[in-house]
Amino acid sequence: MSLYDDGFASGSNGVLAVNDMAVYDDPRPLASLPPAREVPIMARDEEEEVAVQAPIISQYNHRIRPLLDAIDRLRLLNVMKEGIQLPTIVVVGDQSSGKSSVLESLAGISLPRKQGICTRVPLIMRLQSHQSPTPEIHLEYSDKKVPVEESHIPTAINLATNEVAGDGNGISNTPLTLVVQKAGVPDLTMVDLPGITRVPIHGQPENIYEQIRDIIMEYIKPEESIILNVLSAAVDFSTCESIRMSQMVDKTGDRTLAVITKCDRAPEGLFEKVNGDDVNIGLGYVCVRNRLGDESYEEARREEARLFQNNPHLSRIDKSIVGVPVLAKNLVEIQARIIGKSLPVIVKNISDKLSANLLELEKMPKSLTSVTDAMTAFVRIIGATKESLRKLLLRGEFDEYPDDRNKHGTARLFEMLDEFSAKLHNLEQSDPTKEFLLEEINVLEDAKGIVLPNFLPRNAFLRILRRKVDQISNIPIEFTEKVWDYTDKVVTSILMRHSETYYQLKLSTKRAAHNLVEKKKEQSINRVKEIVQMEKLTDYTCNPDYMTEWTRLMSQQEMFVSNVTNALNNVCGYSSRVALQGFGEIEVEHLRKHTYVLQQAFDLKMRMTAYWKIVLKRLVDSMALHLQYSVHNLVNYDIEEIVNELMGPDGHGIERMLVESPAISGMREKLKKSIKLLEESKDVVGKIMDRIAGYDE
Repeated sequence: MSLYDDGFASGSNGVLAVNDMAVYDDPRPLASLPPAREVPIMARDEEEEVAVQAPIISQYNHRIRPLLDAIDRLRLLNVMKEGIQLPTIVVVGDQSSGKSSVLESLAGISLPRKQGICTRVPLIMRLQSHQSPTPEIHLEYSDKKVPVEESHIPTAINLATNEVAGDGNGISNTPLTLVVQKAGVPDLTMVDLPGITRVPIHGQPENIYEQIRDIIMEYIKPEESIILNVLSAAVDFSTCESIRMSQMVDKTGDRTLAVITKCDRAPEGLFEKVNGDDVNIGLGYVCVRNRLGDESYEEARREEARLFQNNPHLSRIDKSIVGVPVLAKNLVEIQARIIGKSLPVIVKNISDKLSANLLELEKMPKSLTSVTDAMTAFVRIIGATKESLRKLLLRGEFDEYPDDRNKHGTARLFEMLDEFSAKLHNLEQSDPTKEFLLEEINVLEDAKGIVLPNFLPRNAFLRILRRKVDQISNIPIEFTEKVWDYTDKVVTSILMRHSETYYQLKLSTKRAAHNLVEKKKEQSINRVKEIVQMEKLTDYTCNPDYMTEWTRLMSQQEMFVSNVTNALNNVCGYSSRVALQGFGEIEVEHLRKHTYVLQQAFDLKMRMTAYWKIVLKRLVDSMALHLQYSVHNLVNYDIEEIVNELMGPDGHGIERMLVESPAISGMREKLKKSIKLLEESKDVVGKIMDRIAGYDE
C-alpha cells in the first residue's frame, strides 16, 4: 500500500485535503492539525513471523506533487535571498548522532563518511520518486549541474564541498543541491546541516561552534521551517545541543520532529524517553535503526522491523512511531501540510516584494543619455533645492526636516542675531564708574584751541566714538562669518540630498555651492566693514531717542557738578563718592584737578552714552537687514550661478552627469535582477495557484 491513497478532497474554499488532512490554507500550528490515517508498517501472522513492508515509496497524487515541485523551483531560483521564506525540512543534530545515516536510509544512497564533520556545507537533498529503474542523480552548485553515478555520490559531494568550502575541515554557508530521482524514495526536500561540535579538530577554526550555530539558526529560525532533530538513543535528550538550539526558536515544539537513532545500542529506557517527552517535541518521535555495515537497504528494513518487534525494551514502543518507512510517511505528510499552509503567504510576499522593487526602480533617476537630459535633471535639482531653502531660510517651514533642528534656518538665524546683539551690548567696561570722565577730560585737553569758552569740540566726540567702534569692530565680522558658515552647511546639505542619486555630480556640486557661499560671505564681510567704517566717520542720527536720552542724562549735570565740588572742598555732609543715576556711585577724588572742565566732560560723556545706544541698535538692525537680504538673493537668484560653474568655460562640464555612479548603476542592476527573479517566482506560484483553483471546477 502506498503512503497516500486516492482519498483527496477539495473544499469549497479551495482547501485541499489528503486522507482528511488539510494541506492548504489552514492557520493552525502543525502540531494541532489532525493526524493522518496511520498505515501499519508491520504485521504478524499466526506464527508471529516478521513480515517486512515494501520499499519506501511515496507516489504523489497529481494534485500534491506540483506543490513540492513549485517550492523546489522557487528554491532553485534562490528566492530566499529576497527575504521570501520557503517551507523547509531542516535536518540538525549533534556530531555523530547518526544524521547522515538517517538521510541515507530515506534516500537509499550513500553519503560521505569520515571522522569529524561529514557535512561541511548545507546539503539540499531533493528526493523524487522515479518510475524508471535507473536512478537519475545530479549535483547543483556554483551555477553548475553535474550528473553523478549512484556509486560515486560520496566522492562527488566531497569534490563539490572542497570547491565551495575549500580543502580541509572548514565549513561554508554556500549550499549544494543533490537531486535524487529514484524508484522507491519518498518525495521530500530536506536541508542537511553540519553536525554540531564544540571542539575544533585539526584544520578547523577556533570558532567552529559559532560558525555552525549561526548556519543552523539561520535555517531553523523562520516559522516556515520544520526542524528534524536527530538524536542518539544513548544520550540524555535534554543535554543535546541541537535540542537547545531548536528550543530557542521553537519554544512550543510545534515545528520539531525528533528522530531517535542507535536504538539497538541503548534500548533500555527509550520507551520512557519518547513517551515522557521531557524536551517538548510537538511533532512527536520516530525511532529508527539505520543500516549497518554492508547491509542492503532491504535487509536493513527487515532487521529494523525484527528489532522493534523482538527486543523486550523496544517492542513496548508503539509501532506507529518506529521505522524508517514511518519517518518517511510522517515527513511527506508534514511537508505537504507546511507547503499548503505557507503557499498563500509566499504568493503575497512575492507580490509585495515585486511591487516594492518596481516602485523603487521607478523612483530611481533615469539614466542620462544626452546633454539635454542632463541639463533638465540638473535644473530640476536646482529648483528643488531652491524650494527647500526658501522653506528653511526664508519662510520658516520645516516639514521636510521636522526633527532636525539644526536645519530650522529662520530660528537658528534669529538665535545668532540675538547672541550678536547681546555680545555688542555686553562689551562695555566691567566697571563704568572707574576713572569716571577721565577719558573725556583727556580728549578735551588734547582738543584745546583758540575757540570760544565752554565750546564742545566735535573732534573730541569723534575720537571717543572711533575708539569705541574699534573695540567692537571684529564682532560684526565674526557674526557675519558665523551666519555664512551656517548657511554653507545648510545649502550644501540640501543640495546633496537632492542630487543624491547623481554620484558624479555630488563632489563638483558641493564644491560649486561652497565657492558660491564663500563668495557671498566675502561680499558680506566687505559690506559689514563699510557699515563699521561709516559709524567711525559719521556722528549722526535722526532717531529722537538720542535727544530724549541725552536730555534725561543731562538733567543730573548740575547736581553732579555741585556734589563733586562740595565733596572736593570737604563741605560737611558730602563724601568723595557721588551717586549718579544710570552709573551708580562714583569715586570723584581723581577729578580734583579737573573741575574747570567738569561740565564739558560730563556733557561729552552723556552725549556719547546716548549716542552709543543708537550706534549699537543701528549695527544690529543693519546686520539683520543686510544678511536677510543677502540670504534672500542667494536662495532666489545667486544659487543659479552653480549651473554656470558646473558648465565650465567650455560649456561641457554638464556632460559629467552622463556617467552614472557605480553605486547607482549597481543598485539599478540589483533591482532589475531581483525583479526578474521575483517575476519568475510569481509565474511559478501563479501556475500552481491556477492549478489549485481548477480543482474545484
